Amino acid sequence: MRMDPLIVLSGVNKHFGQLHVLRDIDLTIGRGEVVVVIGPSGSGKSTLCRAINRLEPVESGTITIDGQPLPSEGKELAKLRADVGMVFQSFNLFAHKTVLQNVALAPVKVRGHSRAEADRRARELLDRVGLLAHADKYPAQMSGGQQQRVAIARALAMDPKALLFDEPTSALDPEMINEVLEVMQQLARDGMTMVVVTHEMGFARSAANRVVFMADGLIVEDRVPEEFFTAPRSERAKDFLSKILHH
Repeated sequence: MRMDPLIVLSGVNKHFGQLHVLRDIDLTIGRGEVVVVIGPSGSGKSTLCRAINRLEPVESGTITIDGQPLPSEGKELAKLRADVGMVFQSFNLFAHKTVLQNVALAPVKVRGHSRAEADRRARELLDRVGLLAHADKYPAQMSGGQQQRVAIARALAMDPKALLFDEPTSALDPEMINEVLEVMQQLARDGMTMVVVTHEMGFARSAANRVVFMADGLIVEDRVPEEFFTAPRSERAKDFLSKILHH
């Protein structure tokens, strides 16, 4: 199933002070692949996710996206961030702009689209995440689950080559988690390349092509979900799964 590689991390290292949070990470993500990154707190999974679009600079090793090394700053970095969308725990929507304006803003500012074109596309994407009827509302008028779906539509508005999700449901109330995961499931089915850091094991099982299990800054296992969940090879993964699957 190894496809055309889109994101390649090779020998990536990162420290926070004395803490070695990413240790010689090698990871290749193919175009159209959904890779779910799981592991205990402090294992380096969010840092890995943030390194891919250089929200966290790395100390050594290389990261390439579509064959291009990550730029360090300036216009090239802005262009890369447009190509690799990111959805965070917190929705980071502009409070003073409507939902439609939130989604249409970057395509006009960064991609140079006309306002009319950006608005048309924004409505299309809001429809895709089930929120077209709420286009003229402000973020504060919406639930957390709805705001997160707007954040996904906003990331999609840039026509990214890949989407990164850093624990997109961990700030949500339980009843809102599924509405966000459903949108992500649909994106996965539509062939979007996705790297998803999450605690949602059901999503990992059903939507991922691969599960990457991290512990102590290392990738301990990188396998298809069925194998990983039914027969983890490492003690760390067995321990982790026994804690989360039986509670």
